[in-house]
Amino acid sequence: MKASDLFVTALEAEGVEYIFGIPGEENLDLLESLRESPIQLILTRHEQGAGFMAATYGRLTGKVGVCLATLGPGATNLVTPAAYAQLGAMPMLVITGQKPIKTSKQGRFQVLDVVDMMRPITKYTTQVVSGDRIPSVVREAFRLAHDERPGAVHIELPEDIAAEPTTAELIPASIVRRPIAEYKAISQAVEMIKAASSPVLLIGAAANRKVTSKMLRELVAKTGIPYITTQMGKGVLDEEGELFMGNTALSSGDFVHRVIDKADLIINVGHDVVEKPPFFMQHDGRKVIHINFSPAAVDPVYFPQLEVVGDIANSIWQIKEQIEPQTSWQFDFFSKAHQAYLTHRAESENDDRFPVLPERFVRDIREAMPIDGIVTLDNGVYKIWFARNYPAALPNTLLLDNALATMGAGLPSAMAAKMVNPDKPVIAICGDGGFMMNSQELETSVRLNLHIVVIILRDDAYGMIKWKQANMEFANYGLDYGNPDFVKYGESYGAKGWRIESVAELLPRVKACLADPAVHLIEVPVDYSLNDETLNKTLRERSESF
Repeated sequence: MKASDLFVTALEAEGVEYIFGIPGEENLDLLESLRESPIQLILTRHEQGAGFMAATYGRLTGKVGVCLATLGPGATNLVTPAAYAQLGAMPMLVITGQKPIKTSKQGRFQVLDVVDMMRPITKYTTQVVSGDRIPSVVREAFRLAHDERPGAVHIELPEDIAAEPTTAELIPASIVRRPIAEYKAISQAVEMIKAASSPVLLIGAAANRKVTSKMLRELVAKTGIPYITTQMGKGVLDEEGELFMGNTALSSGDFVHRVIDKADLIINVGHDVVEKPPFFMQHDGRKVIHINFSPAAVDPVYFPQLEVVGDIANSIWQIKEQIEPQTSWQFDFFSKAHQAYLTHRAESENDDRFPVLPERFVRDIREAMPIDGIVTLDNGVYKIWFARNYPAALPNTLLLDNALATMGAGLPSAMAAKMVNPDKPVIAICGDGGFMMNSQELETSVRLNLHIVVIILRDDAYGMIKWKQANMEFANYGLDYGNPDFVKYGESYGAKGWRIESVAELLPRVKACLADPAVHLIEVPVDYSLNDETLNKTLRERSESF
């Protein structure tokens, strides 16, 4: 068969459902092969949107999301999504085209060394130099994209290779079982937990796997050990429960950091160094158990006393089977910290000021969404508020990026989330800056008939950097901009546009949009002026005094 036919057949064998992207001249053989395939080509308006959709598909399904671009500028537009998937541990395959490699009629026109360009930001990158190599190249790419820690891989398929004949046969996937932790390490972990007076679980990004979440729920139910989450660990355990001590959205000074300081043992499950450190170790006698797929990366602020290396879910199951609640455990201080956190959070949640305060906005979105509804966040100062104040009860119901932390991913992520979960409500929360970076994908959303609600928090500035600029006592400079009429902008793409004029309108409007199957865009003016007072001065005073 033709090599491009074999390539598509190999993707089908790997279970690919969608390819997100924008084809070019160098992809035309591949495009023709896709025409007769059950794989759906999802044509986007920018390669970056395609890449974010593929990465989010991988994040939600555990399968490899696939995106496609041509050579040169198409390929360079996938650099940011590749880094997004790689740092965020999302399985994703990037496919790019290339000019013929056996003969050349156009010199170096549009030609870049894309393979070398992708090398620092992927787990695997290669050029297909023969149609006969396609089965092994595709199989290896999918194997590595899935393998813990998951991430991005890249295959370049040149135009002439795609068109050549081949008789190669596919390579079936092998059965893979991850190694489990040594029994002695499990036993030591159990003894350390038993001996602690105030242990606490810290749930990180690598624990955000379906089986791991189940095992952690069973461990907490059996032992009653309180837990903390990182931003990318949100929802692994129910954050509405009394044992939830908070999210490490801030670097320091929150009630959750008082819990960390009081704990004499931190059971650190799924710590991923791509996230900001959730705590800083000191030589103060406090112990840390590192439970992960891989060994710890030791540095001046992280040097665990015990490493339990192996499949995380299995490690948690083994610990759960060997441990019982201890009468010596003391959690009174943790309970007080939890109540203080809830009290502080409630103080601003009912504030009727307009433009809306982020605390009130987060509360209304939580009230509007069912327990399994999915909220995707772009990147901005509101991300801190959602991480801290939005209780997630199930994994992957609040999708935020605390790894690359790129702007522009909120809308494409919501689109992919809706395709994967058509029966669940999906809301994208975007700042006006991040939204405009991939706003053209509204057309894609309308064309695909996706029922999503896109909320734009409008402050006419790059608010996160403006806040940091003020905190560092710099003058206000270079961060303010103008915006279009977002209602008319959304309507021009065929979406339904809305503007909130008072806080009282917000919750009813969001509920109405969730009930109406269409693409909705809601403009919400937001006031971040109290960030410094609420997140810095007042919060630190409260957390230190309770």
